[in-house]
Amino acid sequence: MTKKSLNVFEAILKYGHDEDFVPQASEDFQPTDAPAGSNEKIEELRRRVELGLPLWHTSDRCDYSGLTGAVRPRE
Repeated sequence: MTKKSLNVFEAILKYGHDEDFVPQASEDFQPTDAPAGSNEKIEELRRRVELGLPLWHTSDRCDYSGLTGAVRPRE
């Protein structure tokens, strides 16, 4: 079992880094309708990084229109 890196500095020491990395869009690079900050959007960004894809798709959701949220009643 491999030890997980505790922070970004440990990960760089273990795996190195590539300042010249250029993400490549492929058929896996699809837009998402997930709103910013949602678990779904964060998971999609994680997936994109793992696949070497760009983080931001030009057709990703860019606003919160049409969404509803929980409303807490006043006390």
